[in-house]
Amino acid sequence: MSRRAKILVYAALSVLCVPFVFPTWWMVTSSFKPNADIFSARLWPRHLSLQPWHDVFTLQPFARQYANSLYIALLVTAGTMVVASMAGYAFARIRFRGQNILFVVVLTGLLIPSEVTIVPLFRMFNAAGLIDTHWPLILVPIFGAPSVLATFIMRQFFITLPGELEEAARLDGLGRAGTFRRVALPLARPALGAVAIFTFLHSWNLYLEPIVFLSTKTKFTLPQALTQFTDAYQGPLWNVQLSAASMTAIPVLIVFVLAQRHFIEGLAQTGLKG
Repeated sequence: MSRRAKILVYAALSVLCVPFVFPTWWMVTSSFKPNADIFSARLWPRHLSLQPWHDVFTLQPFARQYANSLYIALLVTAGTMVVASMAGYAFARIRFRGQNILFVVVLTGLLIPSEVTIVPLFRMFNAAGLIDTHWPLILVPIFGAPSVLATFIMRQFFITLPGELEEAARLDGLGRAGTFRRVALPLARPALGAVAIFTFLHSWNLYLEPIVFLSTKTKFTLPQALTQFTDAYQGPLWNVQLSAASMTAIPVLIVFVLAQRHFIEGLAQTGLKG
C-alpha cells in the first residue's frame, strides 16, 4: 500500500471513529462543568471544576459501591470461568447418552430474557433469606443463563483440540480430570480470556438484578448508584452523574483496549468469527 493510500485510510478511520469517541469525550469533559453548562455547545469547559468529582463521594457511599461492583465482577468472572470451562469440556470431549439434547436445552438459556426469570428468582432468594445481599448477583450469573454463552465458547474451543493430545495424556497415566487440568485448560487461555472479558463487563454493567435484589445504599453496585445523584427536587445532578459515570467507564475501557487482542484471538479460535 502506497503512502498516499495509507494516509487516506487513516483519515477515513479517524472520521469513522468520531461517533464512538465523541460521547466518551463529552462525558468526561462535561463532568468538569457546572451543572448549568452541561448542555452548552462548548467541547471544553470554560472553567474546570473538581467539585463534581468531590460530590460523587460525599452525596453517596460511592467508594463502597465501587468496591461492591469490583469484587462481585471478579467473583462472577472467576466462577463463570470455572463452571463454563468444565461444562464446555464435558460437552466437547465426553460422550454420554443424551449429550446433544442436553446441550440444546442448555442453549435455550440464551433465548430467555432475564426479565422473564426475575420474579421466580426473587421469590426463591426471598425464601432463602438472601434478599438485600450480594449472593443473587453472584450466583445467578455463574449458574444461570448468563453463563450459557461462556459454556458455548469453551465447548467450541475444546472441540478443536486434536484427539491425539488426550491419547498422549492417557499414555502418561493421566485420567480425565488430569487431562483437563494439565492439557486442555492451559491450551484454552485465549478462550478463557474472551470469557473473562465479556463476563466481567456483563457483571460490571448489571442493572436490573441489583435494583430488584438490593435496597441498602451501602450494598448498591455502580449502575444502581448512578441513578441516585439527584438534588432536593429529585432533579438529576448531571455533572455529578457524569463524574461517577466517567469513573465507572474509563477503567473498563482501558481494560478492554489492553485486552482486546486476547478477546479477538479467543473468539477466532472458537469458530465465532464474523
